[in-house]
Amino acid sequence: MDGLGEIVALVAIAVIGTALARKLGLLAPIVLVIAGLGMSFLPFAPEVHLEPELVLVGILPPLLYVAAIEMSVPAFRYNLRPILLLAVGLVVFTAFTVGTVLHLLLPEVPYSLCVALGAVVAPPDAVAATAVARRIGLPRRLVTILEGESLVNDATALVMLRVSVAAATGAAVGFFDVAADVALAAGGGIAIGAAGALLIAFLHKQIKDPLIDTALSLLTPFLIVLPAEAVHSSGVVAVVVAGLYLGHRMPTLMSAASRLQTDGFWRIARFLLEGMVFLLVGLQLREIVRDLDEPWTEVVWVTAVVVLTLIVVRFVWVFPATYAARLVPRMRQRDPVPSASYPAVIGWAGMRGVVTLAAALALPETSEVEYPRELFVWLAFAVIVVTLVVQGATLPWYARRLKVPPDDPTQDTLAEAAIQNRASRAARDRLDELAEGAPPTTVERLRELADHRNNKAWERLGGGTETPSQAYGRLRREMIDAEREVFRTARDEGRIAEEVLRRAQRDLDLEESLLQRTTED
Repeated sequence: MDGLGEIVALVAIAVIGTALARKLGLLAPIVLVIAGLGMSFLPFAPEVHLEPELVLVGILPPLLYVAAIEMSVPAFRYNLRPILLLAVGLVVFTAFTVGTVLHLLLPEVPYSLCVALGAVVAPPDAVAATAVARRIGLPRRLVTILEGESLVNDATALVMLRVSVAAATGAAVGFFDVAADVALAAGGGIAIGAAGALLIAFLHKQIKDPLIDTALSLLTPFLIVLPAEAVHSSGVVAVVVAGLYLGHRMPTLMSAASRLQTDGFWRIARFLLEGMVFLLVGLQLREIVRDLDEPWTEVVWVTAVVVLTLIVVRFVWVFPATYAARLVPRMRQRDPVPSASYPAVIGWAGMRGVVTLAAALALPETSEVEYPRELFVWLAFAVIVVTLVVQGATLPWYARRLKVPPDDPTQDTLAEAAIQNRASRAARDRLDELAEGAPPTTVERLRELADHRNNKAWERLGGGTETPSQAYGRLRREMIDAEREVFRTARDEGRIAEEVLRRAQRDLDLEESLLQRTTED
């Protein structure tokens, strides 16, 4: 019961912390990490030990999966070059640079283990990138690049970590060994992810029950990651590949009811998992500090140098990677040169998260080679806190100072209105094909509905006064409230059964949810 009580308490704190952050206009990941740091030294706070296996197989896959299914595949494909330059090139560059600097500071530690720590702290976190980038309203392309980087870079870092640790423990690691490891991790992950996605897609097509559809969606990341890890392939790559494919195909795989229910489920699951992840990171402080044996002067000096190296090396990589490819005229025509504010924001948006801590905790406790493992774990933890709290908290201000041009909402509205016009015309054409024999009043009502949807899209281009669609939504919501009250009163007076109320309430709730966008616009 104590264990269950602790879990409930942590979930409650995560929910309250997130709600407080939104109320104050702060970033929830930062508030929760700071809350965890403070709680870690309270005498009554639970001592939580974060198991690497739990993070890498239990927590990370669903978070990666829900991020992948929401990722635009065309946008991911269009930005594949900058994504791979960050997710592969920058991770390798960071691992060797940090490893070299750390080896200069601690020459008694084998170089391969220093590179292993570089691999641990190299990848920005998928959860942190998504939570921060979307919250502060960065341009869509920047968000796509940051999310794409964070979806793929964990695989690169974990392969480098595995190779570096193998080299440190005396295993023969040559070019062909590394190539085989990369091929198994990346190629195997892609193959398993693709095969699993095809199987899951087939099952979704056969399922008609929204509850079973949602349950299958919950199981999907685990059904993908477990076989991949069993054959020592990259579970991260497998889950991302499956998520991208299934998310792209979702409109044709599930019914409307299944999509609505599954979307609602994943929203609450991600909300709770993200909150718990950042809270748990902060709660590790007491245990990590307690295990440190090195003098604090050395700890502070090494920590400062490693964190500064991480921040600088990202800028050193991002600017040449952004502009060097555009020296080719053909590339420049395809993708115009962006303003310097774009790579500057990408350079500062290097928040680390729970994957870095899990990878550090997975460093081997081996007697074959002596190294300060507790110091390495501390360095990973310090990197997470500094990059998340300092960079994450200042990123909104930093983006505003650089005057990063936001996406033009008018362009989105124009595109939506144009496509809605075509969609309404297709709907009316289909109605004309099938209208024979239907009551004329019904046909006319459906034509009016198509016209209303078309007009609503164009009305959003206007501004200032309340549009007809907004007025309709506002007034209809008031009417729904009145209808709902009549049904509730009838239930209370015993004139209708509870089941009758629930059926009527479900219909009214569904209509009200459809009106939500109208009133928000």
